[in-house]
Amino acid sequence: MMKKIVILVCIFVFLGTGLALAATPKKGGTATAEPKKEIAATPKKGGTLVYGRGGDSVGLDPAYETDGNSFMICDNILEALVFYKDESTALEPGLATSWEISPDGLTYTFKLRKGVKFHDGTAFNADAVVFSIGRMMKNRNVKFSGKGWEIPKQERPPEYWVSMGMDDTVDSIEATDEYTVVFKLKKVQAPFIANMGMDFADIISPTAFIKDPKAFVRNPVGTGPFKFVKWVKDDRINLEANKEYWDKAKGPYLDKMVFRVIPENSVRFLELKAGNITMMDFPNPADIEMAKKDPKLQIISQQGMNIGYLGFNHKKELWKNLNLRLAVAHAINRKAIVDKIYQGMGEVAKNCIPPTMWGYNKDVPGYAYDVALAKKYLAEAGYPDGKGLPEITLWSMPVARPYNPEGLKVGVAMIGDLGKIGIVARIVSYDWGTYLKRQRDQPQDMDLFQLGWTGDNGDPDNFLAVLFDGMESAAVRTQWQNEAFHKLMDEGRTTVDQSKRAEIYKKAQQIMFDECPVLPIAHSIVVSPELKKVQNFKLHPTNSVRMKSVWLQ
Repeated sequence: MMKKIVILVCIFVFLGTGLALAATPKKGGTATAEPKKEIAATPKKGGTLVYGRGGDSVGLDPAYETDGNSFMICDNILEALVFYKDESTALEPGLATSWEISPDGLTYTFKLRKGVKFHDGTAFNADAVVFSIGRMMKNRNVKFSGKGWEIPKQERPPEYWVSMGMDDTVDSIEATDEYTVVFKLKKVQAPFIANMGMDFADIISPTAFIKDPKAFVRNPVGTGPFKFVKWVKDDRINLEANKEYWDKAKGPYLDKMVFRVIPENSVRFLELKAGNITMMDFPNPADIEMAKKDPKLQIISQQGMNIGYLGFNHKKELWKNLNLRLAVAHAINRKAIVDKIYQGMGEVAKNCIPPTMWGYNKDVPGYAYDVALAKKYLAEAGYPDGKGLPEITLWSMPVARPYNPEGLKVGVAMIGDLGKIGIVARIVSYDWGTYLKRQRDQPQDMDLFQLGWTGDNGDPDNFLAVLFDGMESAAVRTQWQNEAFHKLMDEGRTTVDQSKRAEIYKKAQQIMFDECPVLPIAHSIVVSPELKKVQNFKLHPTNSVRMKSVWLQ
């Protein structure tokens, strides 16, 4: 049975900013956490690391999942042809030792690492790459070098593969010998190599997948530094060290890892303080100062490569009304939300890509908090003071994510602000897996919804095209469709020169501001509290949780 939470909120209760439940922020602007002080030490083998997280994984087949809780497990079990470096999205060899690109940009030749085995003992080779990537292709134009495998039919389209435009880009994949794979493209795709470092491009054991495709989502087999052991739904996932891992110079050092589900941020923090877990994600902003003062704890932080936003369901005729969308955009006091719920651990967003990313359009003015202007737009939409407008639903996130520390509190604040202009709304939420699935299906009972994104590869395409181009993919949550925006996304993908691409994406951001398909809320600072015995954990811009080189002192 679906776990559904419906919260009815009386609008008149919330005065001022609608944030009475939030703590008062510290003065002095955006807060930052103290960086962790590294302790010079020789890596120590052994021990169990327990990671407390706010929600469970949806599934563990990287081709089909889109959520961070799934990927943090996949990041430790599975690997791709190319890796991102420890603290950036710069690329380095992974399961491929090298690659060459043809002068016309349409042929990519990968040379593969030899002597690597999957966790089930089968060999990693070119045929495994063809199988892993080829299974996502709609028209499976693939060629194996050995006898090959018959790829099982897809139960549903792989969302990332589709939304990244890979079906429209990849023409064929061929294993030309045991350790060489050739990708031929239909057209130039500027971010192609960067895309191949993402989780959806992880290489899996064909033998394990063919044995039981449905079971693979709960029992993945890869080449990574850790092996899957056990999954107790909504409780924990257990991993153990891969003692045959090919890169012994970098780990793994830990014997075991346990990823525990502890939904409440405050409870996770108490468990950390008590030493019952080793690390945690997404603390309440108010707990960060306490963590800094605790001699048993250390914290690291960095500006997140993320965006939290409020989406409009453009499948509903109601939200095709631009004036209504603008009324909502100007009614919500995003600065108050950042100050009082994020508590300074972020900044109000003007665009849907972070300001640290190339191609960011600093000239977009953003939507000012202006109740009078919001009321004007509401009247122009045909609903003066909200008259004639039905009660709307605002879907609020049930778990903390890097871009939204407390979804329900944010939802309550938004409802309070909307009430000031006459819009009556109620909060709806579900457990995380159901929340994402129902959003993907764009149900008619969804009006507004909270969601966000942490970038996968450091490219604006990964934000703008993947999240908002409803003409490219039916998986886009808003289903906003705009021809001019779509053309820019296609142009951005097929233009190689980065300076030209940057100008393309700046134009796209202006269109988004003019059309308001979503309301950008905030770019957050990402913080990781941990026991001081944790050594060599590094925050990554993609928010991946990589434990290969972590050890316990």
